Amino acid sequence: MRKRGIVVGFHSSMALVEDLETSEEILCKLRGKFKKQGIKVIVGDRVEYSSDGVGGGVIENILPRETFLPKPRIANVDQVVLVTTVRSPEVPLYIFDKFLVLAERAKIPTIIVFNKVDLLIEGDLKRLEELESYYGRYYKTLRTSVVDGTGLSDLKEVFKGKVSAMAGMSGVGKSSLLNAINPGLRLRVGEISEKLKRGRHTTTSVRLLKFDFGGYVADTPGFANLDISDIEEDELKDFFVDFREYDGMCAFADCIHVSEPGCYIRRLVAQGEIASHRYENYLKMLDEISHKAPERS
Repeated sequence: MRKRGIVVGFHSSMALVEDLETSEEILCKLRGKFKKQGIKVIVGDRVEYSSDGVGGGVIENILPRETFLPKPRIANVDQVVLVTTVRSPEVPLYIFDKFLVLAERAKIPTIIVFNKVDLLIEGDLKRLEELESYYGRYYKTLRTSVVDGTGLSDLKEVFKGKVSAMAGMSGVGKSSLLNAINPGLRLRVGEISEKLKRGRHTTTSVRLLKFDFGGYVADTPGFANLDISDIEEDELKDFFVDFREYDGMCAFADCIHVSEPGCYIRRLVAQGEIASHRYENYLKMLDEISHKAPERS
């Protein structure tokens, strides 16, 4: 008899599957046919499995994926919760925008969490307000602090009943936030290096964790080198949500907003309607893609 479950992690070459009815976790191996076909199961996959008769299971079928996030590799994610900080550490906007591009490419809704707001001083607050004002046009944003409890109840509601991927650079406080809204998770918390002002990685592999209040979260390894090399130069613009709303407004249909005459996006940048840092980061990503293009061929 086949049962249904969700892959929540791996142990050696075995998949750890949580039964969707009983919540029991079972170590399962994959049928040989999947290996022959080159099919791999990943965290978040919904599967059908059967008992192997000795306390484990065998994955018989992998159900179709509704969404797929390639890095980190997670299936069936309802949303990405992107955690960032203005101070301790100050997250580079290039890295921040890069992750947003990958989330847009995967067509997964993103919630932006500005954490550690208790540390902010006057200049930082102005910077935060500017970021909220701009990114808030396109994404839900939330302020949080584990120290004074800011936004924790709202964050809990964001996670409730959904499968979420939580991401952000090391040191932004992802594990601390998860521990604060669900103490039973007992995740390790890294310290910020005073010399580097960066966090030590406390999460080394993707694992789907279940909240006591309902829903799952993948606490993913901190990101620093997000790979965009497989994105084509002419499609990158489609993953900038602030560019996309003006699709078709340029003089040329194939405009990639670099030097083409009649480019509406560049006009909006000059007018301040599109943030200059977003456009600069777009050009930087284009350059990164073009330099890696020969490696793809």
